[in-house]
Amino acid sequence: MAIADTLGGLVEPLNHQLFLLGNDAVTWAELLGFATGAVCVWLCVRATAWNFPVGIANNVFFLVLFWSARLYADAALQVVFLLLAAHGWLRWARGRDRLTAGPVGRAPARTLLVLLALMVPVTAGLTLLLTRAHDSAPFWDALTTALSLAAQWLLNAKQVETWYFWIAADLVYIPLYAAKGLQLTAVVYTLFLGMCLIGLRAWRRGAATARPAAPVGVPA
Repeated sequence: MAIADTLGGLVEPLNHQLFLLGNDAVTWAELLGFATGAVCVWLCVRATAWNFPVGIANNVFFLVLFWSARLYADAALQVVFLLLAAHGWLRWARGRDRLTAGPVGRAPARTLLVLLALMVPVTAGLTLLLTRAHDSAPFWDALTTALSLAAQWLLNAKQVETWYFWIAADLVYIPLYAAKGLQLTAVVYTLFLGMCLIGLRAWRRGAATARPAAPVGVPA
């Protein structure tokens, strides 16, 4: 109980209402999530490892926001993202300049098939779990969780296909957050969607000019 009270006291300022945007009572958590999220995606487009520490900060802010909105899978997903971001940060930082680790590459067909196959039981299992937990949107919350985990895995490997999964997730996130009254967050994800399209184009060009003999994530 003491730990819960302590954590509650720490996050309470983040839930302080700053202003109204339509029916959305925008809090510090949502506003800072907007700012760090936009910067994180922009850094991903530029293929720099600085996206990871900024992304970790974004995970913290969105964890508070989503938990308050009863989007429990999205909240738990932020913890998983934080751990994956730490892994990706170390992986990308193996490069000579400590900012990038090898060229952008393409995901093998086998990797994509495995990720797509895993999404089915993950989505189904999470839907059942979240329904019992009285999540406000169990299926869509579960689906976006599965898509986002697959996208983060491919991002850590610096593979172009990460953007397809992020785009698919954003197309669900935008109406989901709008329906939950999180208008600012819906705007954020609309911005993310546009940046994902830019990132896809940039990374496809990068993969086309990368050396074929340098597999992503494999030290030379």
